[in-house]
Parts: sequence; structure tokens; C-alpha cells
Amino acid sequence: MGTHQYEVDVVWTGNTGSGTSGYKAYERAHEVLAEGKETILGSSDPSFRGDRSRYNPEELLVASLSQCHMLWYLHLASVNGVVVTDYRDHATGTMAEHPDGSGRFTEVTLNPVVSVADPETRETAQALHEKAHSMCFIAASVNFPVRHEPTVKA
Repeated sequence: MGTHQYEVDVVWTGNTGSGTSGYKAYERAHEVLAEGKETILGSSDPSFRGDRSRYNPEELLVASLSQCHMLWYLHLASVNGVVVTDYRDHATGTMAEHPDGSGRFTEVTLNPVVSVADPETRETAQALHEKAHSMCFIAASVNFPVRHEPTVKA
């Protein structure tokens, strides 16, 4: 219960010598750091002059929604007698860009594929996705739909 604080440092590493003297004069490279953790190498989406080999904020938002759903799902499975043996999600997000260059996410779809040890628990396992969605802190914090289309296998 209560409030929780989260701290990260974001450091721009893309100054190629002349700072932001022009739109093409700098790289979008940056690092996301948190004490005691590995650094996440970030950039912008390649559509916006970013480095394809680094994570962009849009991917990290989609990943955050997927992680949150998964972690709640695994918890709910464990307290409801469902033994999950594998969980994978291919999450997708759609962002609409506006004429002025701004934009917003219009939806994210989670596509978890869950394997359970006991075929008798498949129905419960399927139903737990709805509860996981309602419990996810991140999904509850965004102003666009987060859909889930789960598959449960035994």
C-alpha cells in the first residue's frame, strides 16, 4: 500500500561536436540508467533519424505494458492453482503521427501465448488475462486501449 517512487537517469550521448546546431547535426543516442542496473541504449525511432539498433521510447512503452500484464498474470496464476510453464508475448503498438509532428498511441495489443502444465486449468488460465489487465498499473495509467488476445496451450 502507499506510494512508490521510481528514479531513472536519461543522458543524451548524441552530441557529435556541434550540439543541436541543426536538425541533422546531432544523433538521437541516449542512455537510460538506474542505480545497480544495466544501461538501456536508447535512440529515437528510425523514422525520426534514430538508430535502429537501440530501443526507442515507443518500443519501451509497449514493452512496459507487456511486462506489467505478464507479471500480474503470473502472480494470479500462482495464487489460483494454474502452473504456467511458458509465457511469451508478441506485443504491438500503433502510434498516429499528426501533421505538426506530434503524435499519440491509439492502441496496444498484447498477444500472450501461455503454456500450462495441466490441461484442466486452461479455462481458468484464459480467464486470468482479464483480471491481469485490470490489475496492471501501466495499463491503468495510459489513455488508449490496451487489448489482449491470449492463447493458452497445455
